[in-house]
Amino acid sequence: MRVPSIVLLCLLGSACGDVGEEAVQSCGPTETAEALAYADQVAHLIRGEELRAVVAELASDDYEGRAPGTAGDVMAREWIEARLAEANIAPGADQGYQQPFELVSVTTELPAAWPFSTGASIAPGAEFVANVGNQTSRASLADAELVFVGYGIQAPEYEWDDYKSQDMSGKVLVMLNNDPEWDRGLFAGERRLYYGRWTYKYEIAARLGAAGAIIIHTTPSAGYPWQVVETSWTGPQYEIPAEGEPRLEVAAWITESAARALLNSAGHELDALVRAARSRDFAPVPLGISTSLELEAGLERVETANVLGVLPGCDENLKNEAVVVTAHHDHLGKGVAASEGEDVIYNGAFDNATGVAAVLSLAKALAGLPSPPRRSIVFALVGAEEQGLLGSAYYARHPTFHAGRIAANVNLDGVSIWGEASDMIFIGLGKSSLDQVAADVASYVGRTLQGDQFPDQGYYYRSDQFSFAKVGVPGVYLDGGVEIIGKPEGWGRMRINAYITRDYHQPSDELTDDWVFDGM
Repeated sequence: MRVPSIVLLCLLGSACGDVGEEAVQSCGPTETAEALAYADQVAHLIRGEELRAVVAELASDDYEGRAPGTAGDVMAREWIEARLAEANIAPGADQGYQQPFELVSVTTELPAAWPFSTGASIAPGAEFVANVGNQTSRASLADAELVFVGYGIQAPEYEWDDYKSQDMSGKVLVMLNNDPEWDRGLFAGERRLYYGRWTYKYEIAARLGAAGAIIIHTTPSAGYPWQVVETSWTGPQYEIPAEGEPRLEVAAWITESAARALLNSAGHELDALVRAARSRDFAPVPLGISTSLELEAGLERVETANVLGVLPGCDENLKNEAVVVTAHHDHLGKGVAASEGEDVIYNGAFDNATGVAAVLSLAKALAGLPSPPRRSIVFALVGAEEQGLLGSAYYARHPTFHAGRIAANVNLDGVSIWGEASDMIFIGLGKSSLDQVAADVASYVGRTLQGDQFPDQGYYYRSDQFSFAKVGVPGVYLDGGVEIIGKPEGWGRMRINAYITRDYHQPSDELTDDWVFDGM
């Protein structure tokens, strides 16, 4: 197998820094040239058939989609733990391999329709999804006023405030997805910032005292079709237990077509509101619409865990520092069949059994060499990523190495299944001190270094490296590349877009015979 870029990044990340004059010859590489030869040894120990076997196991129906706290989740964690132990990777948590953490499971029952004062109503699933946002069994809106707040952003560093100091207490805020992207001088232009993430929008709405928030979905602004929102927001939603922070009563999404109809019922045009929102001078627009809504939810406390292994470093000066390699082991679980024989298991083969397979193979290969890298390597198979990066956030707050001693986080979330590429993608390029390491890796393996190829979709904020970045750890989300060797130009992008449109967060995300595992 070609030298995997993940191996090089881990080894360069673990080799960098002063190693001291007393380092012994049997220890791992000290220079980048040595790291290349070292990584070549690792590459010969990683086999495509082993990667496929891991994906086949974890993405099988036996695991029922690996939702947090379910029997399938327990099975997956135990299976991963056994593989780490077989590879002679030491337990990485305080008591064994698993770092348990508690979640609140919230299952919201949607009404037959959501009514508004204008006589308009929207249908559950097809036109809106909503969740009880306050971690209680009931949420209530009582004649709450709807206000359009543009992008719903307060960003003083960009001189942008969609709220203009107006009182949002008790209101339902209707807002656009994404952030201002039409001018490179505003925010980051096409590249989405955290301000464009739905999580930020709910957070700021809650901080301002709003009772609810409704985000208008469009496929371009979200980066995925409505079906992804519908499936992701249906069934149990998992959250870290609340600790007194502001929370919404109701958090919701609405389709673009339903939003247009609702706004039209009060004499507003969505396109005109969008045009108004594309200015620093925008101020909130009361819509002349109010709503009352009662939502009930089932609550359950569940436990899941991060599965952690550690390969101790060999250098006395550096072994107390670590490179943390992450991949999330969870997925969306099992839905409810609408008809007999319907496939309702969200197997999550690409997302993210492939990432788990890559981390386990890397762990086994590194443990099989005569000497480990100089810094320690933590292999962190984290839980509850699909619910908002919860497992990695828990690890970042309760790290097994102090955050100041974590040299880097390398995250894998969907390893290339398309074949070898002439490029390599570092999502997070330009955001940390890992840029030079990234350039070195690309140079050594003879591949073109590229940043995020879909910058408008905000991938940097959608996977586990972001949890590390928030506590000051340099993090990168590694992707295999889009320019596939032997295929026509654009073929890789076409395959990725087809996956997002057809299979992302759908039961159809399953292992197939045409997957190729040499694209790491």
